[in-house]
Amino acid sequence: MEKIRTLASIKKDIEGHIGERVTLKANGGRRKVLVNNGVLESVYPSIFVVRLDTDTQRTVTYSYSDVLTKTVQLVYIG
Repeated sequence: MEKIRTLASIKKDIEGHIGERVTLKANGGRRKVLVNNGVLESVYPSIFVVRLDTDTQRTVTYSYSDVLTKTVQLVYIG
């Protein structure tokens, strides 16, 4: 049985992995899935920031509701 996930539990889980490498799988629309590697940089009350490996200046932000609705999937590399 899958455990019930809330925005608070998702935020707490992500806060525990700040500074770790992650793989992002994001829904790009029209059957596109964007896969990027990066570092979980910071956590804010409604969003989190990931710095991508492809370019040192590029960051992406997602909300915790994106994780809840499975628009974005995070895989922690370590």
